[in-house]
Amino acid sequence: MSGAPHIRALTAEDIAVRLDEFCDLLLDIVGGGASIGFMAPLSAERARLFWQGIIASVERGERILLAATDGEGGRVTGSVQLVLAQPDNQPHRGDVSKMLVHSSARRQGLGAALLAAVETAALEAGKTLLVLDTVPGTPADRLYHRAGWTALGVIPGYALMPDGAACDTRLFWRQLGPAS
Repeated sequence: MSGAPHIRALTAEDIAVRLDEFCDLLLDIVGGGASIGFMAPLSAERARLFWQGIIASVERGERILLAATDGEGGRVTGSVQLVLAQPDNQPHRGDVSKMLVHSSARRQGLGAALLAAVETAALEAGKTLLVLDTVPGTPADRLYHRAGWTALGVIPGYALMPDGAACDTRLFWRQLGPAS
């Protein structure tokens, strides 16, 4: 990274302007073997359709997308989503989803910065309980442990890696404040 990361919530329009950068980010992550819901090889068209769905969800107010750029106005190096849309009886809960850090920006604290930023965004949105899942033993798994998230348990064979191999999933939760 050439500068300090700049993290901010993006509007649907902001995402659309940077659509190619978000597609490149997703292609990098899946190409690197991360289990984030996609199978390899991920096509550019499939990546674009995914991000267009995220744009629509942000526009409807169902989620917040935080993006990290390489300095203010630089290229997108990471992102994380906070899913706001929850059942009526869970207005205090949010799901942290698709924490992505480009391979060129890893091991520089960007994941921890994105996690802190999504926790702040959650509180600002009135969410006091967060949940997420990840593959055990990965850098993301270690990050959530270090950040003080509570590991709930592991579900064997929950998902597939991009190459088709089965992988386990660890569930985490974090209480940010009292339930409202």
